[in-house]
Amino acid sequence: MGTKGAKLTSASATSAERLQVSLASLGDISIRKMFGGYGVFEAGTMFALVDSKGGIFFKVDATNVEQYEEAGSIKHGRMPYYRVPDPVLDDEPALQEWAQSSIMVSRNAK
Repeated sequence: MGTKGAKLTSASATSAERLQVSLASLGDISIRKMFGGYGVFEAGTMFALVDSKGGIFFKVDATNVEQYEEAGSIKHGRMPYYRVPDPVLDDEPALQEWAQSSIMVSRNAK
């Protein structure tokens, strides 16, 4: 998911595929091309996005946004998604914990 007219890049595809593999133990994780990037889904519910440059963003609400803000994360435009900090991306157990939180946010939003 990126800016209008953005093209998929190899960085975007690599990030989406890496994320899918890293989070496979959390459930039915799938990726779908969307607007120059990828949507990341668990059991059909979108909880993350990968922008056209390969940046990974997880969905937030009042239950987890403070964690992202304290880590210096940036928001993805007007959408309720924040960039996953690099130290979290490099720590698979932490990445899974943050992803699980965003999966719950997405489920609760339905």
